[in-house]
Amino acid sequence: MSTVKKAAVKRGSLGERIVRAIRRDKWLFLIMLLPTAYYLLFCYYPMYGVVLAFKNFKPKLGIIGSPWASQNGMKYINMIIRDQYFWRVFFNTIILNLLNLAITFPAPIILALLLNEVGSKWYKKSVQTITYLPHFLSAVVIVGMLNDLFNSTGLVNTLITSMGGDKIPFLTSAKWFRPLYIGSNLWQGVGWDSIIFLAALSSLDMELYEAARIDGAGRWKQTLHITLPGILPTIVIMLILAMGRIMSVSFQKIWLMMNGGNQQVADVISTYVYQRGIINSDFSYATGVNLFQSLVSLFFVLITNAISKRATETSLW
Repeated sequence: MSTVKKAAVKRGSLGERIVRAIRRDKWLFLIMLLPTAYYLLFCYYPMYGVVLAFKNFKPKLGIIGSPWASQNGMKYINMIIRDQYFWRVFFNTIILNLLNLAITFPAPIILALLLNEVGSKWYKKSVQTITYLPHFLSAVVIVGMLNDLFNSTGLVNTLITSMGGDKIPFLTSAKWFRPLYIGSNLWQGVGWDSIIFLAALSSLDMELYEAARIDGAGRWKQTLHITLPGILPTIVIMLILAMGRIMSVSFQKIWLMMNGGNQQVADVISTYVYQRGIINSDFSYATGVNLFQSLVSLFFVLITNAISKRATETSLW
C-alpha cells in the first residue's frame, strides 16, 4: 500500500475525524454547546425577519406568507428616505454617538496609562475597584441617580441656589440632555473599559523601558515611544469595534431620560423603531429603519477597518 493510501486510511473520512475530535475533546464541545445554541437561536435565527422590510406584514399570514410590498418591494425603503422625522432621529443618533465616542473612547486609555504609572499596589487596586463598580449598575439605577441629583430640588440645583444662582432645568432642557447622557456613560464605563488596555500594558516588554532609561528617556518619552506604540493595535481594534456601534445607543437609558422638553435631541433610531414598530404596530416600516441602521453601521466598520489597515497595518480582517 502506498504512503498516500496509508495516510488516507489513518486519517479516515471527515465524519470519522469529527467523531474522534468530539470524543477527544467532549468537555470542550459541551462547554461550547450552550453559547452556540444561544447565538443560533437569538442572533442568527431571527435574521430571516429582515424580509419584513420588503413586505406588507399581515400577522395572520406570518412573515413568509405576507405579500411583498409594492414598488418592487421597496415601498418602505422609499418611505424611509422621504421621512423627514427619520432623518432627524438619524442625525440625533449620529451626533450623540460621535460625541460619546470622542469623550468615552480615549478616557479608558488615559485611565489605564495613569494606573500603569502608579507604584502603590493598594492604591492602584482601590482606584480600579472604585472605577469598575458603576459598570454593574443598570440603566434604571443610573437614570434614577440622575433624577435625584439634577431635578429641580436635587443636590446640584440646591447647591446652585445656595450660592445665589437660579435653578437649571437639567432634565427637561434639550441642551443638557447630551452632557448628562455622555457624562453618565463616562462615569459608568471608564473603569470597566480600561481593563483591556491594562491587559495590553501588562504584556509589554519591560526590557524596552530599561533600555530607554539607560538612554536617558523620561516617563513621558517612554510613554510616547514605547507604551502607546505597544498598545496601538489594541486601541485600533477597539476603535473599529466601537465604530460598529456608532448607530446603537442604550434604548433603556434614552427612553427613561427622554421627555417632552428634550425629545427633539433625545429621540434616536432605537426609540423611533420602538414607537413605530411596537406602539404603532408598523412592523414593516420599523424593520426597514432597523435594516438601514445596520447597513450604516456596517459601512462605518468597513471604512474604519480599511483606513486602519492602510495607516497602521492593523485590522479585523
